[in-house]
Amino acid sequence: MSCRIAHLVLGYRYPTQLKRLINHLRHPNTTIFIHIDSKSPLKDFDSLIGNRENIRFLSARRDVIWGGYSMVQTTIDAFHEIIANHEDFDFINLLSESDYPLRNATTVHSYLSSNLGKSFMEMRFEGSPWWEEAQQKIRKYHFVNYRLPGKYLAERIINAITAERKLPLDMVFTGYSQWMTLSIKHVKHILSFVNKNPKAVQFFKHTWGPDEFFFQTILYNSHFREEIINDNLRYIKWVEGKHSPEILTQEDFATLANSGKLYARKFNIEIDGSVLDTIDQRLLKQGETRS
Repeated sequence: MSCRIAHLVLGYRYPTQLKRLINHLRHPNTTIFIHIDSKSPLKDFDSLIGNRENIRFLSARRDVIWGGYSMVQTTIDAFHEIIANHEDFDFINLLSESDYPLRNATTVHSYLSSNLGKSFMEMRFEGSPWWEEAQQKIRKYHFVNYRLPGKYLAERIINAITAERKLPLDMVFTGYSQWMTLSIKHVKHILSFVNKNPKAVQFFKHTWGPDEFFFQTILYNSHFREEIINDNLRYIKWVEGKHSPEILTQEDFATLANSGKLYARKFNIEIDGSVLDTIDQRLLKQGETRS
């Protein structure tokens, strides 16, 4: 029996690309929830969707600031709304409009059905280059989520006169990539933690890029630790020294095809849409299930 998946897709500026992604996520046991950044006109996306079966636009829309806690809060809001939808989901799968599947919906559902109760997310630990670099993101105050004049001056002054910040609750720090596939029971644990630990949440609100480590750190420090798979099922091409992944093109197709991953990012049809055509024809065409 196929599992039930709630795909949570974050959209911002590429309606046509979002529509293309959604068409490949459709499956009888899927509902697709879409968050459109409040900076973008909803009508630009809504008008392109077409068949609206099992598609929901989230009512809570936020202005997502890169590197700010707003990304975490957007995800938390969406988790609440998905659970309130009263569908019996097994997983919530977090994607952006820049993502694209490397396996068709039938294959994705089959894989996750054989891994019920597991969550898939990337984690790095003490001693890794990412972990060491990330210490500056948590040990100092960051006001990136505020749109206030002089906030960076305030950061420097406060960090100069206050002690180094320490992670609350003696938590082990871990994270890496915000893109993840979570078991619904783990999502409910995260929401419970947020509700019960406002001081810990306040700590994360003043870090840089908390979407990279908020969810991993909470789950890793829970009794669900052994149910986390340190693999987010996504191929992402990083270049050392850069804070954003590379745009994938036709030249990357062979690597994508042999990656063993279910999804990849980032794609941009304004730079190279042909790679998506190749993925469609050579990876997704066989066995696709449509609703």
